[in-house]
Amino acid sequence: MNVQSTNSAQNPLDLSPPGLAARGIEIIRPLETSEPLRHALFDFDGTLSLVREGWIDIMVPMMVDELANTGTDESVSELTEVARTFVAELTGKQTIYQMIRLAEEIANRGGSPQEPVLYKHRYHDLLMQRIAARRQGLSDGTIPAKDLLVPGSRELLEALRDRGIALYLASGTDEVFVKEEAELLGLTEFFGQHIYGAVDDYKTFSKAQVIQRILKTTQADPRQLVGFGDGYVEIQNVKQVGGIAVGVASDEANRSGKCDPWKRDRLIGVGADLIVPDFSQHEALIGYLLQHR
Repeated sequence: MNVQSTNSAQNPLDLSPPGLAARGIEIIRPLETSEPLRHALFDFDGTLSLVREGWIDIMVPMMVDELANTGTDESVSELTEVARTFVAELTGKQTIYQMIRLAEEIANRGGSPQEPVLYKHRYHDLLMQRIAARRQGLSDGTIPAKDLLVPGSRELLEALRDRGIALYLASGTDEVFVKEEAELLGLTEFFGQHIYGAVDDYKTFSKAQVIQRILKTTQADPRQLVGFGDGYVEIQNVKQVGGIAVGVASDEANRSGKCDPWKRDRLIGVGADLIVPDFSQHEALIGYLLQHR
């Protein structure tokens, strides 16, 4: 993360807006609650895990091929923009919803779509080809877990856990793969049984349902919940109940410590209270989240 102020960099307790900005922590809406923080909900891919980095470069071209096969007179670049837009809007929901939308777009162009689950299977097969070496490297130890984590992820989780904050993981990726990849990355210990992902009966799972379950079973005030995510859905869901939303505008491909501007703009647009490029400045981030509590 770029440091723009030597003084604030030398003072880890500087939680003023300039001090935080020097660490790349952007305050969009200042916190206005004194409720103690009790629960933290994390998205997985792009927020903690980089195992599936590049997934959009698999999904969008596949969709463009399907749309082009309808005989539409739209150019490849036009179809790419269409696909990227609706994929981004649905990122964070179960993958099947993106495929349902693909089927709708095909039908709108006069095509005869397949069942959405078939598109999902095709996409997943292509993605697994891309990430097979990463998964194998994690499994046999030739790739260190830290190389496939958003910087500072493990340190942030440790710091939250040490403060007694309950941790939850919810992903639009199939639950079986989320659990496998969380284990490969050494993250299972932080979430235990609270790892949730897509299931075959897709209407029975959503991040909004996970949030409601947390609040109902723990009787927590929504202001005691913070959500971390790099997609539309988790930010919207957390804000809809009155929680705190941290948008993670991660540069997945380069791990540069700089915000991905495309993610940043969209996360702000759906209501993120804070924006960070990663968790390398986790101490300052936690300090800010806890300073009024």
